Amino acid sequence: MRGDSITDVDLPVMPPVAPMLARAVTGVPASSSVRGGLSYEPKWDGFRCIVFRDGDEVELASRNLKPITRYFPEVVGAVLAETPVRCVLDGEIILARDGRLDFEALQQRIHPADSRVRRLAAETPAALVVFDVLALDDQDLRSEPHASRRERLLSLGLAGPGVFTTPATQDTAVAAEWFDLFEGAGLDGIVAKALDGVYAPGARTMIKVKHERTADCVLAGYRLHASSTPEAPLLGSLLLGLYDEAGTLQSVGVAASFPMARRAALVEELASLETGAEDHPWAAWQEADGGPGSGASGSGGGQRRPGAVSRWSAGKDLSFVPLRPERVVEVAYDHMEGTRFRHTTQFRRWREDRDPASCTYAQLEEPVKYDLSTLLPVAR
Repeated sequence: MRGDSITDVDLPVMPPVAPMLARAVTGVPASSSVRGGLSYEPKWDGFRCIVFRDGDEVELASRNLKPITRYFPEVVGAVLAETPVRCVLDGEIILARDGRLDFEALQQRIHPADSRVRRLAAETPAALVVFDVLALDDQDLRSEPHASRRERLLSLGLAGPGVFTTPATQDTAVAAEWFDLFEGAGLDGIVAKALDGVYAPGARTMIKVKHERTADCVLAGYRLHASSTPEAPLLGSLLLGLYDEAGTLQSVGVAASFPMARRAALVEELASLETGAEDHPWAAWQEADGGPGSGASGSGGGQRRPGAVSRWSAGKDLSFVPLRPERVVEVAYDHMEGTRFRHTTQFRRWREDRDPASCTYAQLEEPVKYDLSTLLPVAR
């Protein structure tokens, strides 16, 4: 098996295959709103993966069609031990710790050093949650309706210890309950699929419902846009902070996605707040050594570093323009990953009525803790 290729299999569905995607909606849709009805599943927070197995050959392909086989040797072993000899499966590689999904730990697996990958595979093994089957033996199943593919998937009996079939329901009320309940286990929301729908690679034929909340954050700086020039500066992203219990301003994420005209206006609007690095709460980070892996946390008392270099940002300029922490911005976010926003937040409005000192972690809504082990044995 060659870990860096997706060419060693001979199956009725051959790589590359773009996974079927989803469009976002607000609120769990009623099954009756779609002809033929809907099937609902938890939205897993991991790495999307198309699995190709042909005998002893296993290839794992990411959402962007790149091979990720070498990063998850324990998943390859589980596929060999627990799946049919010839199959193509669509699923999510997840990592569960302490009864919930840990995406940050999962990201550590994408590393060039094979020794590190294998050590982490033993220390924090990942698992595969399967939610669709594209091929079995010599049969291409993509043109069959989802309900039929689901029956074929259930017949495989994927119940661990390394490969699992995702739970599903056709009851809208149960799906709505899952949407609230499973967030405490680190899941990302709910996915709905038309029961009579075929598998459409690359098409947004599924429906996803994700959590969204708002938070008031301190504006602590900004990064310039990639197309910014000294003559025509453009804002790339706002750097956000929240005060912890010790009164330290922690870096919690960014807000981006502004129209180009707005990016130019924001640079002018924020010019009066610019300050020297030595006067900024994150001054130590400007001088700290941002070596590989330091993006998660750096020096300066264990604070989150907004400008550090990591293997995810190598080659990118992550320096920032420091601003006096005097303005408050309301942003929308889906959920937290540790002490940071899991994804890029969305700008909602300025909050001139808020005191920056009041922007603390205490305002964030904490979902009720939910033990993932009650959903999947992998978390036990």
